[in-house]
Amino acid sequence: MSDFDVIIIGSGAGGGTLAHHLAPSGKRILLLERGDWLPREPENWRSENVFVENRYVSPDTWYDAHGKPFQPQSHYFVGGATKMFGAALYRMRREDFGELRHHDGLSPAWPISYDEMEPYYTRAEQLYQVHGARGEDPTEPHASAPYPFPALAHEPRIQRLADDLAKAGYRPFHTPCGVMLDAANMPYSKCVRCMNCDGFPCVLGAKSDAEVIAVRPALEHPNVTLRTNNRVVRLETGASGREVTGVVVDHAGKTETLRADIVVVACGAANSARLLLASANDKHPNGLANGSDMVGRHYMFHNSAAVLALSEEENPTVYQKTLGINDFYFAGKEFDYPLGNIQMVGKSQAPMFRGERPIETLLAPMWSLDWIARHAVDFWLTTEDLPAPDNRVTLGRDDRLTLAYTPNNQVPKKQLYEKLKSMLGRLGMKTDHLLPRHAYLKNDISVAGVAHQAGTCRFGTDPATSVLNTDCRTHEVDNLYVVDTSFFPSISAVNPSLTAIANALRVGDHLLGRLGAH
Repeated sequence: MSDFDVIIIGSGAGGGTLAHHLAPSGKRILLLERGDWLPREPENWRSENVFVENRYVSPDTWYDAHGKPFQPQSHYFVGGATKMFGAALYRMRREDFGELRHHDGLSPAWPISYDEMEPYYTRAEQLYQVHGARGEDPTEPHASAPYPFPALAHEPRIQRLADDLAKAGYRPFHTPCGVMLDAANMPYSKCVRCMNCDGFPCVLGAKSDAEVIAVRPALEHPNVTLRTNNRVVRLETGASGREVTGVVVDHAGKTETLRADIVVVACGAANSARLLLASANDKHPNGLANGSDMVGRHYMFHNSAAVLALSEEENPTVYQKTLGINDFYFAGKEFDYPLGNIQMVGKSQAPMFRGERPIETLLAPMWSLDWIARHAVDFWLTTEDLPAPDNRVTLGRDDRLTLAYTPNNQVPKKQLYEKLKSMLGRLGMKTDHLLPRHAYLKNDISVAGVAHQAGTCRFGTDPATSVLNTDCRTHEVDNLYVVDTSFFPSISAVNPSLTAIANALRVGDHLLGRLGAH
């Protein structure tokens, strides 16, 4: 008899949500997390600790294609990467599920449609308490229900920016955000609309991360067990190679083998591929479930840029991440191909700039970091990067992970930046001082910014070109599933978290049926 009905490896947007969904079934669920609980402490909200000292970046060393080591900006805690995310929870557009032509080639169609995912998007928005407003975003797809909570109101400086953009003919909208804000009753609101949200852990537990929303409620069920500081090093199969029979865990230097009827991998795109590759055996010589040689390939993480614009007047905004622009998301009259998404990012704070070579010295030596932070209006630009087979995770001797990545689709990324400059030039911004900002991608090696990582175990209908079927079960191993962003065949140009959450709910329904627990 197995130790558990289901073992889930990873507690982030995919794994944590799945555990929450399966918890009421009464089935024996084990959630394995390689990290620990992220400590609640004053340092959670101190930008010096978070951005300069990298207090919450987990110790790990990966290598680029040239063998150069780098530290990925990974966060191994209960709740996974969502502990530090900005909680922008977008649906992919309906068109993103189909084939889309980009400057550098085709973004492939998904094997399921938007309509199949839509009910799970609605449930995901409800579970993760998303605030938003339907009908503002010109690209938004059909939704079967309104957002469960009203949009976060813009603060005065951002409201004026939104009004100016609208007067100029653009269509700004309220960013869909997952925070526990009760604006009508602030004395009882968990969220206080602070500036230490995007890129910070929330000491109040008021951000809709997977720990707060999914893992903690799941653990209220006696059939759900969480083990922290348990790193899964290998999956073992039976003689046929068609079934995972053992999950080998390292805890404090000691190994243990656990067993479950169903095993779900949700370690993040790079580490999920790493685990499958590390689990090679006689039946799977190239890595577990890797007869297609697709495991680790088609790694994506977005063509992103954090940009600050210097306003002629001070920007006293505290919670800034409330505005988005999708006017250039698809091809249009001006461009024959998509450019991507523009959204606000967390407000600049002076200590953030001290973690790197100070960019203000490129402008004028007398400008202080405090002056720049006070006048900054901060944006995040996202252009889709296309899945390329040679952008991949490989595993060498001594479990050495190599992430080889060659950028693509760079022209629309540059054009989106130029569009932002031209828009802001008419709105009182100093466009000559529109500066790339790297506070969230501090490492000089661009692949270190892994917050939006996806691909590596794409799903599809053809076992020769995909790792997973449409239920996110591996084609080659009957009881093995992957439910993080590894399954993405393309990444779109919006934040991937809500899609990972919705898919975990979708796969969860399938697993409940398989377990006879519906």
